[in-house]
Amino acid sequence: MAHTFLMEGGRWTLQGNWLERDGVLVTVKGKTLVAWGRDDWFTMVTKFEFPGTEREEISMQYRGRLDAGERQYTFVLQHSLLGRVEGEGWIAPDSIVQRYWVLGDRQRRSGFETLRRLDDDTYHLSSGIMAGHYLTSAMEAVLERQGS
Repeated sequence: MAHTFLMEGGRWTLQGNWLERDGVLVTVKGKTLVAWGRDDWFTMVTKFEFPGTEREEISMQYRGRLDAGERQYTFVLQHSLLGRVEGEGWIAPDSIVQRYWVLGDRQRRSGFETLRRLDDDTYHLSSGIMAGHYLTSAMEAVLERQGS
């Protein structure tokens, strides 16, 4: 099965739950736009909203490179909460796994994401953000491709 998320340009919606250390579980909704340019470069823009809360939106702008025929890629990211971020990803047969780290961060924040393919139009996302050795937030959500 070939991946459609990230591997193809497209629009995706996200809906799920966000949990912070010592916090309550809140609903998260979002949108992601993936686009591919020449020379194996991709861009991805994502925005998360937290309906019914005072929590501010989270926005992320990725730029990455995945060489044709490869299963590993690298990316840089501008994150509205974390700042400048670098990361890597692996394309497995049924999932896409990413890890990232915040540049120049005294709190040693980092994160991870696993996107498990359910079908061509649906993925399950599990992610977390860490400070040092401690998990500070986690998210689980379903991504659905729009307009397919």
